[in-house]
Amino acid sequence: MQFILFLNLGGGEVVMIIFVILLLFGGKGIPNIARTLGKGMREFKDATDGIKRDIHNSTSGISEQVNEHIQEIKKEIDKEKP
Repeated sequence: MQFILFLNLGGGEVVMIIFVILLLFGGKGIPNIARTLGKGMREFKDATDGIKRDIHNSTSGISEQVNEHIQEIKKEIDKEKP
């Protein structure tokens, strides 16, 4: 449903699209189309999740290093305070 909202389609437009799909593919072809579309969306989601996971794993070491440097700087500042 979010996809339809993203395209900014109204109710009449959605009904027209569904009607055209019914005319082109018939009632028996729609489950196959939906199944194929679902598999494609699942594969896309899995691929994007994998990319997000790789980016997170790559950058986690950097954030740890930054936090270590911040702690070192805080210690130096605390030593300088009277």
